[in-house]
Amino acid sequence: MARAWMVLLICLIAAAAFGEPGGGEPVTPIEPSEHLDAAKVALGRKLFHDPRLSRGDAVACSTCHQLQSGGADGRVQSIGSDGRPLDFNTLTVFNASGNASLNWKGNFRTLEEQNESVLRNTRIMNANWDELLAKLRNDSDYRKDFSVIYGNSPARVDVLDALATFERSLVTPNSRFDRRLRGERGAISPEEEQGYQLFKSYGCVACHQGANFGGNLSQPFGIFDDPFDPRGAAGAGRDHVAATGAEGGQVYRVPSLRNVAVTPPYFHNGYTSSLPEAVEIMGRSQLGRDLSIDDVRLIVQFLNTLTGEYEGRPLVGSDSPAK
Repeated sequence: MARAWMVLLICLIAAAAFGEPGGGEPVTPIEPSEHLDAAKVALGRKLFHDPRLSRGDAVACSTCHQLQSGGADGRVQSIGSDGRPLDFNTLTVFNASGNASLNWKGNFRTLEEQNESVLRNTRIMNANWDELLAKLRNDSDYRKDFSVIYGNSPARVDVLDALATFERSLVTPNSRFDRRLRGERGAISPEEEQGYQLFKSYGCVACHQGANFGGNLSQPFGIFDDPFDPRGAAGAGRDHVAATGAEGGQVYRVPSLRNVAVTPPYFHNGYTSSLPEAVEIMGRSQLGRDLSIDDVRLIVQFLNTLTGEYEGRPLVGSDSPAK
């Protein structure tokens, strides 16, 4: 139980530091993207939506990361290029540039590195650079764009740079909670404020902090019991620990909670589309606390204030079925 006690200590320290309204804030507002090359952003946007980046022109980046909604696709698991579900639920691309690491496993440090892996992954876009670049070089508009911006025909490093530059523009500032952080009186309701104070006092901010409310740490999931079995450690939790081979379950990158209300389903396996259920699971499995119905309700109200704006409009959820 050493790991569980260590995490509990971190939560208690966070609660002591941030539990009172007068304490320091563990979070900061999302800032608009600035100082990005507009031509690179435009080129990256075009590449992001172009299925020719995949083998057989089957899928685009935007197939799984739908910008008209929450930046994901609303599915439990996206469908891979081989027609089978992928291993993990698709994370939103919005605000990804603010994360210290990327993917559920946190195994990438830069957008460029992650993009190359996605492009070449045989289960996702299944591309190879020779074929991909040949397609782009055969397109007169792409040849012109790359020549003007980079001074040469489409090249691997420039494709990755343009995609990453566009993704760095995908930030969602001006949530109601951001306005509250900037001092706007009445930006959130008293109950939403109460939910935020509970979020801090329970110690959720030990992992969900910073501008992205997460994305900075990797933590074991299932510290106190199996997240997906209400019997807890007395039941399937022990089986979960045995299956993963380590106390505290498997380790995942802590996801950002920005726009969480419009990006179900939740968890690496898309276990639930219910935000209240997700909050209850986190309290039980990560904090060792059975949150009251009223506390869950208040925390969910607070989480709804984290929905930001993209291109001047509040984000909405995906219309895709959660399959």
